[in-house]
Amino acid sequence: MNFQLASMAIAMPAVHGHPNREPFRGVLTLVDTPSDKPPAGSRGHRVILTRTAAERALPSLLGMALDYSPSFDRHDARRKIGVITRAEVTGKELELSGYLFAKDFPEIVQQIESGIIHAGGARKRTQNPLGMSYEISDASVADVRAKIWTLTHVTFTGAAILRRDKAAYRDTWIELE
Repeated sequence: MNFQLASMAIAMPAVHGHPNREPFRGVLTLVDTPSDKPPAGSRGHRVILTRTAAERALPSLLGMALDYSPSFDRHDARRKIGVITRAEVTGKELELSGYLFAKDFPEIVQQIESGIIHAGGARKRTQNPLGMSYEISDASVADVRAKIWTLTHVTFTGAAILRRDKAAYRDTWIELE
């Protein structure tokens, strides 16, 4: 069994009982795996983020924000609710952890904790309904004529919490630690 790991983290000082730091962890995306649907900005193409591109871009994830939209159906880079402090590629998963701003956004912490999301005015409970999605710039595509784009270089600019059915990769997830 081959097992590869690439990891980076920002050392945050421990502050016991900090009211605005709620630790989270999750899977941001899968590497070397076609997306389930086209992500925003891909002009309708599904994508594959290569392991090499993901590993090289890990430093760009650290210190970046985690954002959300109230309906959890899209990115909203102006709604920063957390910070990413660790990123690693384990197997085919790009795993993240960091902190949500719990005092500033208690309703988001509660929604992640309870598994209840508010979609279209209705309360809906499903098995871990929330996932994540990456935000990038400076992407290089191996062949823009290909049906599925292979991303060979990216710079991560952040991440978003989304409903898994809205994320390009449905096997992403987020949970409180």
